Amino acid sequence: MRTLNDLALTNSTIALRCDFNVPLNTEGEITDDLRVAAALPTINALRNAGARVVILAHLGRPEGTPVAEFSLAPVARRLSEMLRLPVDFSPDTTGDLSIIEGLEPGDVALLENVRFDARETSKDPAQRRELASRWAVWADGFVSDGFGVVHREQASVTDLAQLVPNAAGLLVARECEVFERLLKGAERPYTVILGGSKVGDKLGVIESLLPKVDNLLVGGGMAYTFLLAMGLEIGNSISQPDFIDDVKRFMSQADDRGVNLILPVDFIVADYFSADAQTKIVDRDSIPVDHMGLDIGPKTCDLFSKVIAESATVVWNGPMGVFELEPFAGGTLAIAQAMAASDAFTVIGGGDSAAAVHILDIDNEKFDHISTGGGASLEFLEGKKLPGLTVLEGK
Repeated sequence: MRTLNDLALTNSTIALRCDFNVPLNTEGEITDDLRVAAALPTINALRNAGARVVILAHLGRPEGTPVAEFSLAPVARRLSEMLRLPVDFSPDTTGDLSIIEGLEPGDVALLENVRFDARETSKDPAQRRELASRWAVWADGFVSDGFGVVHREQASVTDLAQLVPNAAGLLVARECEVFERLLKGAERPYTVILGGSKVGDKLGVIESLLPKVDNLLVGGGMAYTFLLAMGLEIGNSISQPDFIDDVKRFMSQADDRGVNLILPVDFIVADYFSADAQTKIVDRDSIPVDHMGLDIGPKTCDLFSKVIAESATVVWNGPMGVFELEPFAGGTLAIAQAMAASDAFTVIGGGDSAAAVHILDIDNEKFDHISTGGGASLEFLEGKKLPGLTVLEGK
C-alpha cells in the first residue's frame, strides 16, 4: 500500500478523502468530533509538506440531492477551530475552481457533501468515473483517509484513486496496521466481544475469527438467538430465528476448537421498551414470556470483565444492551470500563461501540485504538478485500 512518502506533495493540490459522517443535534452542532479529530494528523502532514489540501467527505444519506441538514458547513467550522486556521468551504461538490486556484501551500478547503451528487454512489462505473474526472481536473494526487468508507466502491473512494497518483493517509494506514494485527498476529489470550442487535450482521466475523481467538463473548440483541439455539425461552426479546442453524454450527465449531464461547448468564429485562419501564434481573433460563431482555445482567458483567482482565488482546464490536437508555447502559459501560482498565491491546471496532464510549464518557486515551469505521472494520475482520484499500496497493 502506497503511503504519503510515495507522493510528490510540495506545491501540489491533494484531494483528501475523509470520513466526516459525524452526529449532529437539532441545532446542527456536532455532538461527537472523533472523526474530525482523527483526520488532523494527515491534514497537518500534508500541510507541513507544502501541499494545498482539498477535502472530500460525506455526511448522512442525502440520496444524491442537496439536503440542508446534511451540509458539511458545520464540519468546516469545527475543522477550522481544531486546525486553528481558516478552512475555505465550497458549496460545490466538485470543487469551485476559484476557491481551489486561490489556495496557497498549507491552505485547507472542504467541499460540500459529495453524496449531494448521485454519481458518487452510483452502481454505474461510468457515472462514478465522470464525477471523479471532475476532481481529477485540479487534483495532483489523492489521499485516502476515510476508513469508514473503504469498503465501498464510490467515486471519491475508488474511482478518483484510479485517475491520479494515490496513497493511504495516516489514519487509514494505522487502521490497516491494527486490523492486520488482529487477523494475523494478535497476542494471546485473544478475546473478541460481539454485541449489537443482529447476529446476522456478525456471521462473517464469527466465521473468520473463530480459528484465531481464545474467547468469544456474545452480548447485545444477538445473544438471544444463541439462547433460542439452546432451547431457552427469550420472551419478547429481539432475535433472528433464521440464523439458529448458523449459531448452532458456530457453537459446535467453538467447542471443537477449544474456544470459550461465553454467553450471558443473566439479563436485565423489562415489560416494554422504555426508560420508564419496570425492570428486573433474571437468569438466562428465566426470562418471562411477557418481558424482553434489554441488557446483560450484573453476573454477566462480572464474568465478561474477568475474561477481559485475563486477556492480552481484546476487540469489541457492538453494545451489550440499549445503552442509549440509562437503565440498560450498565452492561456496555462495564465492558468499556473493563477494557479501559486492562493492560491488554484494546481495540474498539467503531460504529455503536465507539459511540457508546463517547456517550458514556469513557476517556478515549484508555484504549489502544478506536476505529472510525463500523462496517469497514467488520468487513476487514471478515477477511474481505476492501475496494478502497485494494486500489491503493502498489503495482
